[in-house]
Amino acid sequence: MLSKSLEEYLKNIYILGKQEGKVRVTDIAEKMNCSKASVNKAVNNLKDEGLINYEIYGKIELTADGEELAKKIVEAYDIVYLFFKDVLNLDKEKAEEEAQKVKSTMSDEAINRLAKYSYEVLGLNNLNCDFDINKERCRSCVRRVLKK
Repeated sequence: MLSKSLEEYLKNIYILGKQEGKVRVTDIAEKMNCSKASVNKAVNNLKDEGLINYEIYGKIELTADGEELAKKIVEAYDIVYLFFKDVLNLDKEKAEEEAQKVKSTMSDEAINRLAKYSYEVLGLNNLNCDFDINKERCRSCVRRVLKK
């Protein structure tokens, strides 16, 4: 199991990869506002976990397992963000800031329950069919219901 810090690095590698196409240590350091030494340590830990491919001074690429886990991390962040923005009516910037802080401290069980609650409040189909962020169950059956 990854630490919350390593999850954050993995998430940022995934996002940078989607935005920029290639990811380097410098890109991560700039995005996360941290030192290259911190990024190098995290990158080596992620490499040891088999989540990324990386050679010194080269580009960083997610493995299949790394991409799958990164998607789950991003989805969990999105669930918390949507709750703050659409349920609690925080403005976008504040919702992003709070979601970042809160997501890193929540368990998978709490995120699953928040997802079910948020989907119900936001007018999405019922997720009482064992929605689980780790197994990505029911994602295809979730549809926004138009509110009248």
